[in-house]
Amino acid sequence: MNVYKTESIRNVVFLGHGGAGKTTLAEAVAFATGAINRMGKITDGNTISDYDKEEITRQFSISASVVPVEWNGLKINILDAPGYFDFVGQMEDAMSVADAAVIVVNGKAGVEVGTIKAWEICERRQIPRIFFITNMDDPNAKYMETVEELKAQFGKKVAPFHLPIIEDEKLTGYVNVVKMGGRQFTDNAGNYTERDIPDSVKADLEPCREQLMEAVAESDEELMDKYFMGEEFTTEEISKALRKNVISCDIVPVQIGSGVTAQGVNSFLQTCEKYFPSADKAEVMKKATNLDTGEEVIADFDSSKPVSAYVFKTIMDPFVGKYSLVKVRTGILKAGDTVYNATKDVEEKLSKLYVMRGKNVIEVPELHSGDIGAIGKMASTRTGDTLATREWPIEYHPTTMSKPYTYMAYRAVNKGDEDKVAQALTKLAIEDLTLKFIVDDENKQTLLYGIGEQQLEVVASKLKDKYKVEIELERPRIAFRETIRKKSQVQGKHKKQSGGHGQYGDVIMEFEPSGDLSEAYEFEEKIVGGAVPKNYFPAVEKGIQECVKAGPLAGYPVVGVKATLIDGSYHPVDSSEMAFKTAAILAFKKGFMEASPVLLEPIASLSVTAPDKFSGDIMGDLNKRRGRVMNMTSIEGGKQIIEAEVPMLELYGYSTALRSITGGSGEFEYVVARYEQAPGDVQAKQVAENSNQ
Repeated sequence: MNVYKTESIRNVVFLGHGGAGKTTLAEAVAFATGAINRMGKITDGNTISDYDKEEITRQFSISASVVPVEWNGLKINILDAPGYFDFVGQMEDAMSVADAAVIVVNGKAGVEVGTIKAWEICERRQIPRIFFITNMDDPNAKYMETVEELKAQFGKKVAPFHLPIIEDEKLTGYVNVVKMGGRQFTDNAGNYTERDIPDSVKADLEPCREQLMEAVAESDEELMDKYFMGEEFTTEEISKALRKNVISCDIVPVQIGSGVTAQGVNSFLQTCEKYFPSADKAEVMKKATNLDTGEEVIADFDSSKPVSAYVFKTIMDPFVGKYSLVKVRTGILKAGDTVYNATKDVEEKLSKLYVMRGKNVIEVPELHSGDIGAIGKMASTRTGDTLATREWPIEYHPTTMSKPYTYMAYRAVNKGDEDKVAQALTKLAIEDLTLKFIVDDENKQTLLYGIGEQQLEVVASKLKDKYKVEIELERPRIAFRETIRKKSQVQGKHKKQSGGHGQYGDVIMEFEPSGDLSEAYEFEEKIVGGAVPKNYFPAVEKGIQECVKAGPLAGYPVVGVKATLIDGSYHPVDSSEMAFKTAAILAFKKGFMEASPVLLEPIASLSVTAPDKFSGDIMGDLNKRRGRVMNMTSIEGGKQIIEAEVPMLELYGYSTALRSITGGSGEFEYVVARYEQAPGDVQAKQVAENSNQ
């Protein structure tokens, strides 16, 4: 592959609903540009983008992949991002280095939840975009209906650049609204010839053309005057104005085609050249901090500056190897360079540079600013790190990733595999920053966190296929607490004679609520007359310390207990610290159970954001989960933020439930806010379950 300069590079991410046709379109572009000599199919498991075994088996994208193609002196780095919501982290990786986006819309399905989410993330990042309505070769595709849906959802900036030409119920070409010319498809490589505009299209053509001309006029005062004077714009004026409006996100073109037949691919490539910016012309610049001076630095993609690159993705594969995917943001990155990882404060020497096309690795001598490539076998470097130089030690602000809230407990199926599982999960978590695993010592379990349950299932499958270790996913134990509601007074006496010195410890203690649930216990002594010598007080407290780790009721940690040593007795020979510690343990267990023990369950402050039309169903579901809706706030885009308090026990499976209720458009987050007394039936169930363990 040739080396390309910044102005000849386009970084374009494919977004859209799962199953809309992004991977098939990427395959068509690769075929039309000669990057591959035959088109693969998702159903056959041989596409360039979806090469992972899990993707082939499940027939949808799980990881973001890069498909660079060469066309007409340009290098276009296509970033094929997953559309399924569980793998949003991979989409965020791709978005962090994209300068423009193609939102792929299925011509049969129209606007879907994934279409809306793709638009919203483009709006947040303010990157230029087009809609590509695919599957237009299907007789049931509905172009103008979909265009009207897009306009209704996203406003007047949606502008059709193409109108389909349907003859004998087949897509044979399209009308280029910008150039007012007909195009006839000639083959399955995206090529076309010019033709007349058929009468069947003219009714839709006039309003589409008028909308474009208004947009052109609004881009410049001189053009506005010309428009009001009734003068025609030149082709150059139209192209220049539309490019300006597309880059500034004031116009979002709509184009047509079919990934299966590669129809419309050639016009898509022309759009990349004419309307999408190179990295140095993109309006969104990435910020960095100079670690020596503390000054803010803007990545202007100037190849004359010292080199800097952002690591946006890591591939950890036992077969492919480890690759750090980077976007060069200043300077020229060359094979053999020594780079300074400002994030980790280490230097690493690059052996070779690559361009990755799916799983295929192509060696290149250098990468200019704005280009995307890969570096092999970097020991310390991870996703989100910055590579720079010692002389110019800058660090780019890492991409904000979605936080995982769905979790399940897991355990190794085969005993002795725990270390292998941990090592494999570490590698998977390096690849996907929305995946986390932690050890929950309190509940004696290991937890796997992700965006949704499907993601966790994929992880389990990858562990088995790639790393040859198996895990079993289970419902996690919830971190309940135990406390008391009344006061009790008990005696704890430990007396044992075993020849020689015996063991003797005797305490009388009071247990009552301390009123402070943030602390496990308070200890106080009110001994009069030396009934228990002072040197045994610490031993009594140690007994309490040991007991509060796992309460007598159901084995959960104890909170909010005040323990007071009020009396006791001792033996001058047989008493010892161990004996008094044991006596305190006996007193605690008895006194706790006599002081009206209760379970406290964790309560989460939950925030759900979803379209307003789903509010009723969401609140109904929360009521079933013993939730209390605390507040509702309307926000832009016709959405509601519903704030509620819900027991953590009832949030198990909530990501799947919310997705089912809202069709995937709802999002949620939560924090554990406090503990409150669990209902009697919940307590009884927990006590019964834990008594059997």
